[in-house]
Amino acid sequence: MPPPAPPDLPRTIGFWGAVAVMVGVIIGSGIFKTPAQISQQIASPMLILGLWTLGGLICLAGALTLAELATMFPASGGVYVYLREGYGPVLAFVFGWSYLLLIKPFAAGGIAFIFAESLNIMLDVRWDPRVSTTVLLLGLTVINLLGVNLATGVARVLTFIKFVALAAIIVLACALANLSLENFATPASLAAGPIATPTLFAALAACMASILWTYDGWADVGAIAGEVKDPQRQLPRIYILGTLAVIVIYVLVNAAYMLVVPLDELRALAAADPGLSVAAVAMQRLLGTAGAIGILAVVMASTMGSSHSSILTGARVSYAQARDGLLFSFIGHVSPRFNTPDYALLAQVALSIVAVWLLGGFQSLADGFVFTMWIFYGLAGAAVFILRIRRPDAPRPFRCPGYPVVPAVFVLASAGMFALALAQDLRMNLLWLAVLGAGVPVYYAWRAFTRR
Repeated sequence: MPPPAPPDLPRTIGFWGAVAVMVGVIIGSGIFKTPAQISQQIASPMLILGLWTLGGLICLAGALTLAELATMFPASGGVYVYLREGYGPVLAFVFGWSYLLLIKPFAAGGIAFIFAESLNIMLDVRWDPRVSTTVLLLGLTVINLLGVNLATGVARVLTFIKFVALAAIIVLACALANLSLENFATPASLAAGPIATPTLFAALAACMASILWTYDGWADVGAIAGEVKDPQRQLPRIYILGTLAVIVIYVLVNAAYMLVVPLDELRALAAADPGLSVAAVAMQRLLGTAGAIGILAVVMASTMGSSHSSILTGARVSYAQARDGLLFSFIGHVSPRFNTPDYALLAQVALSIVAVWLLGGFQSLADGFVFTMWIFYGLAGAAVFILRIRRPDAPRPFRCPGYPVVPAVFVLASAGMFALALAQDLRMNLLWLAVLGAGVPVYYAWRAFTRR
C-alpha cells in the first residue's frame, strides 16, 4: 500500500463554486470565433451542428469516465493523480512536466491573448497584445493568491455574465431574426462547391480540433477535487451538469448564429477577415452598433473568466506533483495566511508570460495545447480499465455508467484526435511529442538528483 498522502488544501469549495470554475474554464473565446473558422471548412449547417454535438458528447463521455476516478482519488491534481494511480510516477511526471512547461501556459496565455485583442478593438488603440495579456495574467494570479473563496466568487460572477450573454444571443436571434429553417439547409451555391481544405478528412481534423479546444476545460474541475466539499457525492454531479450545460448552450448558440448570419454569408465574411467574430456580426445585425460593442465586452469578460479559472485549476496540478516529490518542493508550499498554493501560482504565471512573449499569438498557443492535452486525456480515460483490473475491490463511490463502452468511446476519440492532429501538422506535433518524450529522461535524472 502506498503511504498516506499529506493533508491537502482545505475543503472550502461548494457545488456551485466548482460548477462555476468548470464552466468558467470551458467558455472562453472559442464560441465567439470558432464558428467562423469552421464555416471555412464545412458547407453544411446541419453537419456543423452535428459536429458541435459530437464534440460535446465526446467530452461528456470523458466527464463520466473521469468522474469515477475523481471520486476514487478526490485530491488536488486531477489528471495528474489519475495517471499516477493508473500508470505510476514516470507517466505522471511526464504529464506534470509538460503541464507546467507547455499545456497550462499555452491555455492561459492563449485565452488571455483574445482578451487583449478585444481590448484594443474596444478602446480603438494599438497596444501590444502581449503587454495587456501579461497584465491580465498577473492580476488574475493575484486574485487566486488571495484565497480560493475569493477566486471562486469571481468565477461565479464571470460565469454568470457569460451564460446570460449567450442566452441573450439565443433569445434575440429567435425574437428578431427570420425564423426560417432554410438557413439550416446547405446553400445551393455551396452544395457542389469544394470546401476550404483538400479533403473531408482534413476538414474534420481542423474542425474537431477547434471544437474540442472550445469545449476544453471539462476535465479541469478534477484539479480542485481536494478542495471540493463532500467530493464523492458532488464531483459526479459537477462533471455531468457542467458538461451538459455547455453542450446545450453551444449547440443553441451556433443555431442562433445561423439564423442571423446564413452560412454562405458567414463564409464570405470569414474569408475576408480570418479573425472574424460571428457573435459580433450577429449582434450588430440584431441591435446595431450597440450590439457589436456589447459583444466585445462579453468576449472580454468571457476570456477573463476562462483565464481566471484556468489559473485556479492549473496551479493545483504542479502543487500536487511537488507534494509527491516529483517537482521542486517549494512549489508545494501553501500560503499560511490564504491557504493557496502560492509558489505554484507564481511559477505558472511566469511560464505563461514566457509562452505569450515567445509564441505571441492565439493560434500557436491553442494548437500546442490541444494536441498535448488530448494525449493525456486518453491515457487518463484508459486508467479506468487498468484500475478496474488491478484494484477491483477499491471503493468506487461513482461508477462510470455504460462501462466499458463509454470509457472506450472516449479513449478511441482521444486516439482519433491524436491521429487527426498528426495528419494536420506532422512537423510541429512531432516537436511537441519530442518535448513530452524528454520528460522521461528528466524523470530519471530528477530521481537520481533527489536520492543524492
